[in-house]
Amino acid sequence: MAGFLDNFRWPECECIDWAERRNTVASIVAGILFFTGWWIIIDAAVSYPNPDDLNHAFHTCGVFSTLAFFMINAVSNAHVRGDTYGEGCLGRTGARLWLFIGFLIMFASLIASIWILFGAYVAPGHTVFPGLSVFFQNLLIFFSSLVYKFGRTEDLWG
Repeated sequence: MAGFLDNFRWPECECIDWAERRNTVASIVAGILFFTGWWIIIDAAVSYPNPDDLNHAFHTCGVFSTLAFFMINAVSNAHVRGDTYGEGCLGRTGARLWLFIGFLIMFASLIASIWILFGAYVAPGHTVFPGLSVFFQNLLIFFSSLVYKFGRTEDLWG
């Protein structure tokens, strides 16, 4: 699963060597997605300062998504596969457990944002933009995490 983007072929262009720039492009795309997610929720918080329109507790999903982003990307793919020299605290099992908990928190935040969207905004008939902003924040952080985790190679010089 860790190398599912290894066989991805960029469109051929003589001016740029994409193979050498893969880590750079994946990092920039992940950063843009992460930034856009937080920008959307900050825009909604500024546009709807009243807690009746956008409850301040709804920001918790984005905080947990951000925490999960760091948890997922703190473990290298080599640790998960068991290819590293040192065993660390719990070794390969600990790395897999840490990654599993990170993905669990990420999916829980995404599901909670869907629940907030439909439970607090769509069903009662309120303005839907604050709910959409919570959902898109978590969705973009989720995609950012996937791009940053699996879009990069773990070469020493890449």
